[in-house]
Amino acid sequence: MMGAMRRHVTGTYRLQLHADFTFADAARRVGYFADLGVSHLYLSPILQAAPGSMHGYDVVDHSRISNDLGGLTGFEELAAAAHSRDLGLIVDVVPNHMAFVAPENLNRQVWQVLKDGRDAETAHWFDIDWKAGGGRIGIPVLGDTLDAVLEAGEITLDTLDGEPVLRYFDHVWPVNLGTENSTDISEIVQRQHYRLTSWRDKDDALNYRRFFEVDELIAVRVELPDVFDETHRLLLELHHRDLIDGFRIDHPDGLADPTAYLERLADRCERGTPIWVEKILEPGEQLPRSWKAAGTTGYDALRVIQLSLVDPTATPTLVQAWEECGGDASYDRVVDQAKRQVVAKSLGPEVDRLTRRAREALPDLDPERLRDAVVELLVAGEVYRAYVRPDHRLSTIARKRLTDAFSGAVHARPDLRDELEALIPLTVLAEDDAAATDFAIRLQQTWGPVMAKGIEDTTFYRWHEFIALNEVGSDPSAVGAASPLELHEWAAEQTEHWPRTMTTLSTHDTKRSEDVRARLLAIGGDPLSWQSISSATYAAAQGAGVDGPTAHLVWQTLVGVGDISAERLTSYLQKALREAKLHTAWVDGDQEYEQRVIDFALAAAARGPVRNAIDAALARNARAVRATVLGAKLLQLTAPGVPDTYQGCEAVNLSLVDPDNRRPVDFDHLSSALAADSTDPVADLSAAKLHVTTTALRLRRAQPNAFGPESSYRSIPSSSEHLLGFERSVQPGRIAGALGRGNRATIAALATRAPSRLSRDGGWANATLELEQGQWHDHISGTTHTSDGHLLVADVLGAWPVALLERSS
Repeated sequence: MMGAMRRHVTGTYRLQLHADFTFADAARRVGYFADLGVSHLYLSPILQAAPGSMHGYDVVDHSRISNDLGGLTGFEELAAAAHSRDLGLIVDVVPNHMAFVAPENLNRQVWQVLKDGRDAETAHWFDIDWKAGGGRIGIPVLGDTLDAVLEAGEITLDTLDGEPVLRYFDHVWPVNLGTENSTDISEIVQRQHYRLTSWRDKDDALNYRRFFEVDELIAVRVELPDVFDETHRLLLELHHRDLIDGFRIDHPDGLADPTAYLERLADRCERGTPIWVEKILEPGEQLPRSWKAAGTTGYDALRVIQLSLVDPTATPTLVQAWEECGGDASYDRVVDQAKRQVVAKSLGPEVDRLTRRAREALPDLDPERLRDAVVELLVAGEVYRAYVRPDHRLSTIARKRLTDAFSGAVHARPDLRDELEALIPLTVLAEDDAAATDFAIRLQQTWGPVMAKGIEDTTFYRWHEFIALNEVGSDPSAVGAASPLELHEWAAEQTEHWPRTMTTLSTHDTKRSEDVRARLLAIGGDPLSWQSISSATYAAAQGAGVDGPTAHLVWQTLVGVGDISAERLTSYLQKALREAKLHTAWVDGDQEYEQRVIDFALAAAARGPVRNAIDAALARNARAVRATVLGAKLLQLTAPGVPDTYQGCEAVNLSLVDPDNRRPVDFDHLSSALAADSTDPVADLSAAKLHVTTTALRLRRAQPNAFGPESSYRSIPSSSEHLLGFERSVQPGRIAGALGRGNRATIAALATRAPSRLSRDGGWANATLELEQGQWHDHISGTTHTSDGHLLVADVLGAWPVALLERSS
């Protein structure tokens, strides 16, 4: 699949497009992006989304480029501007779902279903359980019961484009022909192909598959050829017009058959087109090699890079501080509780549908016990998907994933062994039965939401032992086992199988930006500072009536994010507390509790013992913070794969979870800073990070062979555990297959591990690293070093905590 490309990808720059940052705004900045050193702009979804969308993942029309972004003309002008600076475009694709929002007529395919029901020409587009809905699609959007809403006169009969419709505030629904003549609005409502209910009755009413638990996103059956063609036609046309160079696929685990989807997409693309998948790989999991993809979008790289920089010797202090404030000692227990709560409270419709299919396939089993078995199977899943495919032999990996899940379920509920064993043939598609097949596919599609909502969006807001590791695809309990070994093993896997995978440190979905996490990683390596802040915060929290675990989140947030406005901090804490679902919630939450925590956080951020302890820790570890920020970025930019820079993260960017990480980027300031780029080792940290970023990106562009699919990876030996480095060069015998541009360069990237402890232990002293004999030029500091096979680390990392060396002789 992977052949020569029209524009070789050496580095991407992720842009979040919306009405306030359009194609035209991006086009005005192409000079900056080119000067920075990237080869491609990586755009959030460009198709027509719901009104006011700030992200584009809620597509309403696949046949149009978003008018909010500038339409087709605007996109063509952006492509022309990018091409004028030798930049290409990568576009985000959303195959799993569409928006189901007000006004409903914006989504033509949904509108037809609402109008004509299961006979609609687009009824097959959507994953609707018509039988469960009594032949109608459930719409749980009313603010009260249907009777109460009708009595209040809130649903009215109106017209739209000459056709009768029902209106309810911003909602509009079609009226089935011949039913509009009744004078009783209640009768008209009851005679439609949809069923209107209160939003509180969604567990009983919802009968369409959603994206996770979001009612406003209805799942699309892109596995059907005509649906694929209609939803991808425009993007593929633009691709074949040389306007789109590659694609990023959103949430492939939600698809009925990701492997088949990727095969179909790759077959319709130009040869060599990179296709990256937003695949969350759990620790120890690998991307299926059967997938026709360039690799993932980089969360696996984020995990191993972070772990390589963690100081495991600080683990006892981290654990002690967490438990002293009342935190649960068992991460696994917290995960289990969170997943069970999500399955019970948020994914009821999905569980019910799985249970219905299981009952149809196993009619002799008790329905309630069967439902309990389904729940246990969902909770026991440890990955997003096991990749069971219809009409395909069960792979060894898929069999192991399912076996592990069944073992976990039986261990949790041995009394359900009979029911769980009865489900095994269904999950592996051993039964030639429609209900069994639907169960197997739907189980695969539901495991992902249980993992994402149970771990990323619940556990990560409850477990605060060391929130630097509370990140998508990461394991927050892995501090004690952290080392560079996983990075080196991961790099070997990518070099051999996925040399064009994407690497990242920040995305629109990360819980904290890379620099927030880096500050925490640095302070986490200083047990004295960590314990000092924790003790001061716990004492203050007791006086303010705030629980210890939440206070532990608050102070780590303040350490990581630095100076933050009251508005930003308030917004973040409201989201964090509600996602935790312990003391408050998005629905029927405890506002008094929320305000108590917010008041405590604002006070702690402004003055007093907590603020004093934080300031002292940051001052004491300023050099460690610098080393960690720069080290993480350099490793990401030089590791195997294609590095992505999230907008604004080429310099220091202290952002929290969305929408905080979608704030406007000051490109004027960044452009000025880039123009003033220098090798001054005492430059402020933001300027220093920008220098490291652009230096690495420009080198990748100038020396594509050293970093490309033909290059090798070798860890650099050192006498100090604090030196983390690797070497990249074209593998011997493979130069003929490398790109024509650039010579056979050898590049070495060096970073500092556990810098706080390094300082406490007296620095590098006589530590050495091994490098091939010759002259090595450091592109970051501008100095040249002569190696006789060894170099003193203190000489190489004397001024900067990182180095990017190129062998010149």
